[in-house]
Amino acid sequence: CMGYIFPASYAWGNFSILAVGIWAIVQRDSLDAIMMFLSGLLLTVLTDIIHISVFYPSNNSVTDLKRFTVGMAILSLLLKPVSCYFVYQMYRERGGE
Repeated sequence: CMGYIFPASYAWGNFSILAVGIWAIVQRDSLDAIMMFLSGLLLTVLTDIIHISVFYPSNNSVTDLKRFTVGMAILSLLLKPVSCYFVYQMYRERGGE
């Protein structure tokens, strides 16, 4: 569904951070992995805001698929600060400052 509105950079950015997140969960003793995941999440918050604001459809003929796509992107954007909080808690549990 993302291919209708957003460019490929939106999907690549989010899926690459998902891969880094899986790596950070698997490497339980690595502070670098969890720090990369946290910084990547914060970076994707900014890029998601830019993608949604630039590529939001401006005409009145918005289809249901486009509306659903943008709605899921906004929901993902709203859940990312919660994810950042939990990742920060994982960072603190692993011995971060």
